[in-house]
Amino acid sequence: MNFPVSIVALASGRLPAGIAVIRLSGTATRFALETICGSVPVPREAVYRSLKDQEGRLLDRGLVIFFPGPASFTGEDVAEFHVHGGKAGVAALISRLTSLPGVRQAEAGEFTRRAFLNGKLDLAQTEALADLIDAETEAQRRFALRNAEGAQGRLYSSWRERLLHARAMIEAEIDFADEDDVPGSVAQAVLDDLAALGREIQAHADGYSAVEIIRDGYEVVILGAPNAGKSSLLNALAKRDVAIVADEPGTTRDLLEVSLELGGLYVRLVDTAGLRDADGTVEKIGIERAKVRAQTARLVLLLEDMSSPIAVLGDLPNVATLRIGTKLDLAPTSNRHYDVTISTRTGEGLENLVRQIASRAAAAAGAYGEVLPSRLRHVELLKEASRFLQQGLDHQERELQAEAFRLAADHLGRIVGSTDVEDMLDVIFSKFCIGK
Repeated sequence: MNFPVSIVALASGRLPAGIAVIRLSGTATRFALETICGSVPVPREAVYRSLKDQEGRLLDRGLVIFFPGPASFTGEDVAEFHVHGGKAGVAALISRLTSLPGVRQAEAGEFTRRAFLNGKLDLAQTEALADLIDAETEAQRRFALRNAEGAQGRLYSSWRERLLHARAMIEAEIDFADEDDVPGSVAQAVLDDLAALGREIQAHADGYSAVEIIRDGYEVVILGAPNAGKSSLLNALAKRDVAIVADEPGTTRDLLEVSLELGGLYVRLVDTAGLRDADGTVEKIGIERAKVRAQTARLVLLLEDMSSPIAVLGDLPNVATLRIGTKLDLAPTSNRHYDVTISTRTGEGLENLVRQIASRAAAAAGAYGEVLPSRLRHVELLKEASRFLQQGLDHQERELQAEAFRLAADHLGRIVGSTDVEDMLDVIFSKFCIGK
């Protein structure tokens, strides 16, 4: 697919910087190179060139690389200019390029969009590239990289092929029922395979909860009575003063949140108001918020001051809980059972606690090398595909079965963009940065 307009944008990070990379893609690329650099460089070799303005004056000197299409990221002719990363210099070079006929500034995600439309990437890969750019933890990076390499596309395409094969076999049985080489037993074997496929799709869609942990973090809520050491623990794990620590009960009245990276995963720690019968309106609201947040947490740390144990009032959330005995330096022994005992003053027990949180987070995230749906839209399309697949299995008429399987295959195809997805493209690519 050819585009009449060429696009240019800064493809590297925020300026000023040591080096800036300016990317140009489209049919005007060769002309731009000849005009600004004097000639088109040898493909895929970095050459040092002087870059000139309209009057032949020097704009900058830097490395220029030419990638002829279709062997380029976008599938078009692409050029990269590696120049000094000053704001004025970059602006001058981009202005020079956009002054050429048929060249304009790129919109958000337009390079990747052209790569998709030219068949260089499937839609799931383009979304994975956005995830790779945004990745902040090792788990996010590894998960996004696997999908960017096409793991999702290969899985969904293989499922779609099984559905298309099933539809073809069923339609063959309809059209050639009297032929000896198309026995009726063929359809039953196909239906058995599709029943197994339905279970595979459902298990795959259920894996999205692990993706939410990889992307959004494993939430840990800290609960306990006033002065149980909740804020001290938050500060100790964050290794900075996030929360106010005082002997006065009710110091924390709202939720305080901090994110850590443990074992390559985001862990979100939430400090809460001490649980008690409070008189103040503000503190009551804080306690209620604590209880609500704990109900949706992945893990609750229930803290108790071992030097002065106070039972927590009210019902505890029905989620995984670790009982933590605090102030170990003041009460080295206790007749009460705790999963972990700690002292934020001496640091004793903190390493064990961090290890247990990281282990639980890793178990909840699963093996993040697996192929999992990376977007909620994937899950929705998978569920629709599963619904049509089940309809086909429930039908007795072969014609209705074939149509249901066609619809299931189409919904799988929409994930990777092999069927009509034009209505989704603007939404997907608008979330990319300029230059990608």
